[in-house]
Amino acid sequence: MASTVTTEPSKTSPAPSRPGYGQLLRTRGAWTFLLPGFAARQPFAMLTISIVLLVQHTTGSYGAAGAAAAVTGVSMALFAPYSGRLADRVGQRAVLVPGVLVHTLAGLTFTVLALSHAPLWALFAAAVPTGASVPQVGPMVRARWGVKLQGSPLMTTAAAFESVTDEFTFVVGPLLATALCTAVDPAAGLVTEAALTLVGGLLFAAQKGTQPRVAPAGHTRVRHASALGVPGVRVLIVAFLGIGSVFGGMQVALAAFTESIGEPGLNGVLYGTFAAGNMLSGIACGAIAWKIAPHRRLLLGYAALAMVASGLWAAHSVLLLAGLGLLVGMCIAPSLITGYTLVESLVPAGARTEAFTWLTGAVALGQAAAVTVAGQLEDRLWGGAGFLVPMGGTLLALATLVALRSRLVARPAGRTVARGVGHRVPVTVD
Repeated sequence: MASTVTTEPSKTSPAPSRPGYGQLLRTRGAWTFLLPGFAARQPFAMLTISIVLLVQHTTGSYGAAGAAAAVTGVSMALFAPYSGRLADRVGQRAVLVPGVLVHTLAGLTFTVLALSHAPLWALFAAAVPTGASVPQVGPMVRARWGVKLQGSPLMTTAAAFESVTDEFTFVVGPLLATALCTAVDPAAGLVTEAALTLVGGLLFAAQKGTQPRVAPAGHTRVRHASALGVPGVRVLIVAFLGIGSVFGGMQVALAAFTESIGEPGLNGVLYGTFAAGNMLSGIACGAIAWKIAPHRRLLLGYAALAMVASGLWAAHSVLLLAGLGLLVGMCIAPSLITGYTLVESLVPAGARTEAFTWLTGAVALGQAAAVTVAGQLEDRLWGGAGFLVPMGGTLLALATLVALRSRLVARPAGRTVARGVGHRVPVTVD
């Protein structure tokens, strides 16, 4: 693990000593995959809330809406890692194009069934391919940064930038989906999500020059060992399951709360405030020259997340919920960024797309479980009972992190940091 990153003066860069966001975005060819990638990753931010609002409208039950969204999330969580592994083996384009087409068709089918008041089992059947085919664009973008920046101190900045981008989609996505479902038509959210998936996904897949190269067949056994075999990845999966419980629990509980006070349009505003806190703290994380080891930062950040999330259930006003939601969001981003950064030091390069999809899938699975439980709690208990889910999910994940924290430290004899990607360097913002 003796990987030392040194920054040598560049002959072409006027400011080589400042590896900030501006320098990152000047990376040659970056915008060719960043812009279509942003549009193509919207499904992850829009899909769950669009399903919850549509099914709740057609059935009148948050329990049914949460269950339908949960099937989608579980399906995505189960299939996402295999999609990532396949992308490592055969290339991103070969996986993405058919996946985008299947997802668009499945999402539109689900919409038609919901509007036709089809039985719940039919919605479940349509939810399976809808979730399984969600394009894993976020992990693919992270893998492309790895190709562009291998051995560069900008990898740390890229990890922060991608987490900020993810959170920005969670600002835009829920707001857009809620506005469409409440002001235009209950089905408008899913229809828009399908359109963005199709256009953005195909444009992203067309950028063949920036996708990671596929390893020769003779190196398959070495380069494509499963990322799940790394103990630290399994610990991170538990942490990301807890983060997913926050996303899912808040989506259902906020929707139920705003409807109970007769202001359903505030749902998107409150969830957007939560996501905005996430995005702002993510920007700050990329600007800090961290001196604390990543695994310790994860423990500290996660402890703060569990503490703040434990107070959500007691909030009974819009302003208090907005303030707590902002704090919860500010605690999530550091945990996400640190978790993705740890992947760079724990996992071999040939398995990182798969590792990223395991973490993304864990968020989806935690979200799926959360919307199911929160929906049942909202239907059977008091309004706001769904906020108990983020509390329980984060506390359980924190206990796991504390117990297994030693597995988050890369082994000295390992080959996973051969390129020095996991080394932390000071990052400034242009």
